[in-house]
Amino acid sequence: VQLQASGGGLVQAGGSLRLSCVVSGRTFSTYNMGWFRQAPGKEREFVAAISWSGSSTSYAASVKGRFTISRDNAKNTVYLQMNSLKSEDTAVYYCAAARTAWGGLAVGRLSEYDYWGQGTLVTVSS
Repeated sequence: VQLQASGGGLVQAGGSLRLSCVVSGRTFSTYNMGWFRQAPGKEREFVAAISWSGSSTSYAASVKGRFTISRDNAKNTVYLQMNSLKSEDTAVYYCAAARTAWGGLAVGRLSEYDYWGQGTLVTVSS
């Protein structure tokens, strides 16, 4: 399984970006998916997660109401729509896939995820 994240870039504070993560393989629809981010000098942190069907989502408090995670199982792709971006959102964003059933998944725990993408850089200028 390979994950390829894209869509990062430079944006002004208050602007928007949409990240995409394409997952190779035929079993994408069985994975719960997550987005994490890592700012310079900081640990990687949870941003958002979505269940395999798309019916359940979870967000970090810092992004709730501004970011939206979604997925298209026909395209093997998970998205992160980021609105009202702030300078503190600057980070490398990573997508990740988890095989654990949604009900038993600790969405914010890095070790719960089995596969990781390479990351895409988001820079928000103030």
